[in-house]
Amino acid sequence: MPIRSHLNGQRFDPETMRLMGLAYEMTRISLRLVDRGNIANNVVAQKIIELAKSGERDPERLCEAVLNRWRAAIPQDAVPQAAIPQHVAPPIAPSDQI
Repeated sequence: MPIRSHLNGQRFDPETMRLMGLAYEMTRISLRLVDRGNIANNVVAQKIIELAKSGERDPERLCEAVLNRWRAAIPQDAVPQAAIPQHVAPPIAPSDQI
């Protein structure tokens, strides 16, 4: 699912769209959300869009910022640490799918 479907009429230049799409896919893979429902994917997309609107364009920083917010939202005693992603997975989606 491309990030484009989460824009709700917001517009970005083509390069920013490409970078946001890359960050979106990296984050979804890191959080193992590839086959999950729309709510989690929407939260990830909205955070990336919010950060991009504030000027961030680096896909790794966008991804890491979302992962950090995700980690902060999870009570540390609720989930074993091994279940919380600690790194950014390398992108594997072809650019024409972003």
